[in-house]
Amino acid sequence: MPPALRIKNLTKTYTGGGMALAGVDLEVVQGDFFSLLGPNGAGKTTLISIVSGLVVKSGGDVEIFGVNIDKDPDKAKSFIGVVPQEFNFNIFERVIDIIVNQAGYYGIERGQAQRDAEPILRDLGLWGKRSVKAMELSGGMKRRLMIARALIHHPQFLILDEPTAGVDVELRREMWEYLVKLNKNGVSIVLTTHYLEEAEQLCRNVAIINAGLIIKSGSMKSLVTKLNSVTLLFDTTQPVSGEKIEEIKKLGFVIVDEHTFEITLKEGQTVNEVVEKLSHAKVEVVNIRNKSSRLEEAFVNLITK
Repeated sequence: MPPALRIKNLTKTYTGGGMALAGVDLEVVQGDFFSLLGPNGAGKTTLISIVSGLVVKSGGDVEIFGVNIDKDPDKAKSFIGVVPQEFNFNIFERVIDIIVNQAGYYGIERGQAQRDAEPILRDLGLWGKRSVKAMELSGGMKRRLMIARALIHHPQFLILDEPTAGVDVELRREMWEYLVKLNKNGVSIVLTTHYLEEAEQLCRNVAIINAGLIIKSGSMKSLVTKLNSVTLLFDTTQPVSGEKIEEIKKLGFVIVDEHTFEITLKEGQTVNEVVEKLSHAKVEVVNIRNKSSRLEEAFVNLITK
């Protein structure tokens, strides 16, 4: 069974000599929920644009479900649904027309497209807005419309480029649930996002790209469990001030405010050891929490090496 996506030695050099991709190797197995992460300018969008046929590569090979994008581009594209970062639909068209017209590009008859659109729009909470012009939708609804449009031809492989950017927390959670449902129904998904907690929550495997190269890939679990350090925040029951602050600093803590301080645990250091030190200093802790997600810690460590 071929992977959903196989990339070998992919390169892209733009006019003027700027190299966006410097030899990327990547594989996404069928049925995976995969995250592609990297800082701005790392090459994520270029890679996605090549896979989806929007940008011509300089070298290398790309296959979608075993179909080479150069040898049979139409078949390769038929497998893919793409949700880009930017809204790129006609804002003066009705929601239903945007979906149905998209289906036409894949040879789906209009009546069939209208029937197929209903369950997708219902699932995404847009059925009641089907006759509304896209310009009248909220930002979150426009994001969902982009997903609906990408799904109308029933793709086996969904590429999501920052799909929840600017979406409020509640709506983001609803979109997460829908994407998980799609994945459970067999749709392979590649997600790029700047919300690292989103990637950690949803994805089983991850690749981190920086300066046009994959610098780390593997399971999400293995990546976050190999952290050499983690930063924790401690909340105290009583405010800490004066000499007590200086005592806490000597224990290796950074003071955030009179009720909160942080410490970075090094490899081999345990939370119990730190709590014991605070107990000896007669500081009562009411809560301990990660300063950032485990994936964020790993991501920052990797791209700043």
